[in-house]
Amino acid sequence: MSPRPSTPREISPSGALNAVVRVPGSKSLTNRAYLIAGLANGTSEVTGGLVGDDSEAMIGALRRLGCRVEEDSDALRITGRGGAFSRPDGPLDLRNSGTSARFLTAAACLGEGPVVIDGNARMRERPIGDLVDALTKLGAEAEIVGRDGCPPVRLAGGGMRGGEAGIDASASSQYVSAILLAAPYAKSDVALCFENGVLVSRPYVDLTLDIMRRFGADAEWIDESSLRVTSGQPYRARAYAVEADASAAVYPFCAAAIAGGRVRVEGIAKGSLQSDFRILELLERMGCRVARGAGWAEVEGTPAGLSGIDVDMNDLPDAALALAVVALFATGPTRLRNIWNLRIKETDRLAALETELRKLGADARADRDSLSIAPGPHRAATIDTYDDHRLAMSFSLAGLRIPGVAIDDPGCVAKTWPDYWAAFDAMLATGSRS
Repeated sequence: MSPRPSTPREISPSGALNAVVRVPGSKSLTNRAYLIAGLANGTSEVTGGLVGDDSEAMIGALRRLGCRVEEDSDALRITGRGGAFSRPDGPLDLRNSGTSARFLTAAACLGEGPVVIDGNARMRERPIGDLVDALTKLGAEAEIVGRDGCPPVRLAGGGMRGGEAGIDASASSQYVSAILLAAPYAKSDVALCFENGVLVSRPYVDLTLDIMRRFGADAEWIDESSLRVTSGQPYRARAYAVEADASAAVYPFCAAAIAGGRVRVEGIAKGSLQSDFRILELLERMGCRVARGAGWAEVEGTPAGLSGIDVDMNDLPDAALALAVVALFATGPTRLRNIWNLRIKETDRLAALETELRKLGADARADRDSLSIAPGPHRAATIDTYDDHRLAMSFSLAGLRIPGVAIDDPGCVAKTWPDYWAAFDAMLATGSRS
């Protein structure tokens, strides 16, 4: 990857856009595929995977857990351990990669010896207690050694008994996905039941089930609040192509909504289960025109402008950040609801959105699990990004219409899209400067 820029990046307003964009591979699918390949018997070839900080954290951990990983152009070949990772020579530093830390917390229970899961300062503030509690109920030896239910976590290894367990899935679906991904190697079938019947961001669990089945596991819904994974039906090595990232596609789609003109994103898989593609429906509700074709989708900003909306974004919380920036340019207020888990992401995203939207002139108010945005006269501002890639990419879009917007620490986009700024500049080069 190119060096990480640290000086603020100034954004110049653009005219109407007319661009075709390709986005990186899905972060969610990449880290699921890499972990499954590391657990499988044999060598899997994963193509189109994300190249970024999060995927590098997962790859580095798999190597230290005894997997052979070979990189070749667009492909990664991973020779798995058959469900039994080796003991690493020290703690695994997963940086601030939530998927890596949570998925490996469960998978490390299957290891031959103790493993410590750790990360950076922010990771040590991101709760993991609900996952550890569920793993303990399933017979794994897991202990949080950090503060306030946060990493580091020590896993004794030796396997997972299996059985039935309740899990609090109200904060993160990643806790559920983590257990599902490891469950084919438990000593008996694993059944998970959501406490109070609540599961946040269910589409991400559906994504997990789908990729598990593609690698040969038997995993299914029992009913709306419980799941089962069959023991003794391990993953089989295979070739797997990662589809384009819906979360990354949100930014060019929202760019068209803000700047006007058309932006097409190519490489979109037919029938994709990635919930962030629902951004297209929301932009239509706000007044954009949306077109879809074989392997692509396109958004056109309309001359009539944008309308504010009131929407539950529990199924696509990552997209809420860019939509909040779109709301700056709407006629009337916007309310984004049911997004409490944004508070335990790379930063407290609800608090950050409130602060940074206010800098740009909006009356933004966050409560426990929602954000209200009333547009106001726009103002120039330097946006703090809190080392959060999605805040940097989302607020870059504001500069398409507001003069004087600058993004502090622009290099934080390397977490999921190292080439974002090159793609951003290429998209703007197709528009007519105002």
